[in-house]
Order: sequence, then structure tokens, then C-alpha cells
Amino acid sequence: MSTSTIAIAAKCETCTYWEAKSGNTGECRRHAPQTIAFTVDDNVKFESKFPATQASDWCGDYAAKA
Repeated sequence: MSTSTIAIAAKCETCTYWEAKSGNTGECRRHAPQTIAFTVDDNVKFESKFPATQASDWCGDYAAKA
């Protein structure tokens, strides 16, 4: 099987760890949310988020939905 075939079949939208949100976007739930720091009005804010991905994205942690 070629690498391009694997990448097409193993995309986020068919992964057990992916949760669709809206349109073709969703969140990867494979690992705990990542902490993000950003500045708002001279104050630093922290928020935890799961990585946002497109349905057609893919990675090496792919696991097919049951």
C-alpha cells in the first residue's frame, strides 16, 4: 500500500479520536487539551483547547472508528 493511499484512508473524519464540530472542522481528542496563553487588554489569559483539525487532515495516531 502506498503512503498516499494510507493518508487518504486515515483521515480525521474517520478517526475514533475526532469529534466533528461544524462543517469540515472538528477537534482531535487523542490527548488532553493543550493550554494556550494569549494577551487581552494587557492581561494574559489561559485557556485549554483540543487541537482543531479539518476532516481531511491526518496524523500518525490514527485509529479507525469501530
